[in-house]
Amino acid sequence: MSDYETIYKESIQNPESFWAEAAKKVHWYHKWDKVLDVMNDHYRWFVGGCMNSCYNALDLHIENGRGDQLALIYDSPVTDTKKTFTYKELRKRVAKTAGILINKGVVKGDRVIIYMPMIPEALIAMLACARIGAIHSVVFGGFAAHELAARIEDAKPRIIISASCGIEVSRMIKYKPILDEAIKKSSHKPTTCLIWQRPQERANMLPWRDIDWEIEEEKTDPVECVPVDATDPLYILYTSGTTGKPKGVVRSNGGHSVAMKWSMDNIYNAKPGDVFWAASDVGWVVGHSYIVYAPLMNGCTTIVYEGKPVKTPDPGAFWRVCEEYKVNILFSAPTAFRAIKKEDPKAEWIKKYDLKNLKAIFVAGERCDSDTLKWIQTITKKPVIDHWWQTETGWAIAANPIGLEQMPIKPGSPTKPMPGFNLKVLDDEGKECKNGKLGNLVIKLPLPPACLMTIWGDDARYKRAYLNHYKGYYLTGDSGYIDKDGYVFVMGRMDGVINVAGHRLSTGGMEEAISKHPDVAECAVIGVNDALKGEIPMAFVVLKDGIIRDKEAISDGVRQIVREEIGAISSLHLVAVVNRLPKTRSGKILRATMRKMADGEEWKTPSTIEDESVLSEIQKAIESLGYPLNIKEKK
Repeated sequence: MSDYETIYKESIQNPESFWAEAAKKVHWYHKWDKVLDVMNDHYRWFVGGCMNSCYNALDLHIENGRGDQLALIYDSPVTDTKKTFTYKELRKRVAKTAGILINKGVVKGDRVIIYMPMIPEALIAMLACARIGAIHSVVFGGFAAHELAARIEDAKPRIIISASCGIEVSRMIKYKPILDEAIKKSSHKPTTCLIWQRPQERANMLPWRDIDWEIEEEKTDPVECVPVDATDPLYILYTSGTTGKPKGVVRSNGGHSVAMKWSMDNIYNAKPGDVFWAASDVGWVVGHSYIVYAPLMNGCTTIVYEGKPVKTPDPGAFWRVCEEYKVNILFSAPTAFRAIKKEDPKAEWIKKYDLKNLKAIFVAGERCDSDTLKWIQTITKKPVIDHWWQTETGWAIAANPIGLEQMPIKPGSPTKPMPGFNLKVLDDEGKECKNGKLGNLVIKLPLPPACLMTIWGDDARYKRAYLNHYKGYYLTGDSGYIDKDGYVFVMGRMDGVINVAGHRLSTGGMEEAISKHPDVAECAVIGVNDALKGEIPMAFVVLKDGIIRDKEAISDGVRQIVREEIGAISSLHLVAVVNRLPKTRSGKILRATMRKMADGEEWKTPSTIEDESVLSEIQKAIESLGYPLNIKEKK
């Protein structure tokens, strides 16, 4: 048996002994009484153990002689600012900020909402909460007031930490007016708002509620870490729910630390002292796990990048950061690389930079089509590792664990399930699917450490959303299959499987085929209602920059590729060439909104959208295809 097979088998057959061994890499004030405790569908890890996540991220390394190593690099092309912090410097600021929170009445178990741009203070705020056992809830900076208000209402924070503004490529977002409006809308009122004043915009302060972070920090004494139970919540992170009300995923301290350490060693092959760059945002789960906690717990140097893969200032932005800071591991979403590919299809910009320190590139957050994966491999000449995980799990369900055993890469697959994730494919009746057959991806309980404990304040919803669908399994909400070699293929959300005349077809599979067209930069396929076949696919295609060809010829080419790859059964007739696709700020394509538009259903502009103006372009493209049908019929 290979290293992977031996270790994976051990984690499934003897989860307690497997994770007890992994937990030795974490600092504990005192050990647990029980590795795994099952109570009423809750799987609690390291019960009775006492530790502190901030201590594991900062203090432990200082005590082990790494205090003068760089902990954090801040690079902001949008403000032309660069800063660095050693572990000692970062701890000092975190300990003083934790002191501010204590002085303002925050105690263990209190919630603190953090509404920040990508600046060092965002990480400092998170770690300051962890230091004193407060539960942080980071809300993506720039979220609209009603979205922020919903999270204030749900989490009921004692304090909100924010900044005066966020800087986008070509605009500034004033945070303080959004924050003020959100507090006004919420029935829960925080006692204090701690504001980081940025030089680009100084916020107006309310003297009875708002305090200037920088001034307060100067006069505050640092505080030590507060021991917390392993099962105490570390943070709440809201993820969108089907009902419209966000779900507050709750993560524990102990299990999270153990999984973060294990993943850095085994999945990413990151060593203490390595420079680890997750080009994401602290508002998303990738930012929590792999900008803040995992790299610092592993003694790495992490990068906070306030910029984009393109236009800050050019498509060489990522490669410049990799060369300048000697990045060893880069982690981003496939959409970031598609943006680079669209602006620089011949990869001229990468030639200007030396990537000799880069060991591997990881992608996650959405399906990585084979074409994008191969393009990144070709231009970087580095291993490109796709891996699949969710806000709910906090780390990879399936990956290619290069620190454990690097397996052959199959484009389109995030490789194999990671230890602790007993992944199965079930049909609608709950029967296990044969190899290669599309079904619902589920995880046999127990979930491994770091996965969600519950949904904040709504345990019934936790069970309804994740556990009730198949007894004894966690429902991922994704569809896919496992091939004869044990490789996982994630084909999109369960609602991304469309039923065309009784045939279950994956829109992800069609996207995979369309991506092979030489003129296509990216694409999205949705299912739309059809009176005859139940559903039929509709494709939206974005061309590479500089392609000047007849749109109908390109649409014909796209139809032909899908017919060849998937068969005439795909029934792909509806193809629109568009300038861009509607996306969230984290790069996910808003397929559900596009489907509602095409089906003539009521839809709302999602709060997570990056650019609202794209939706009117998509609406016109849908209308050019003769949809929505009910509108057409009414005419």
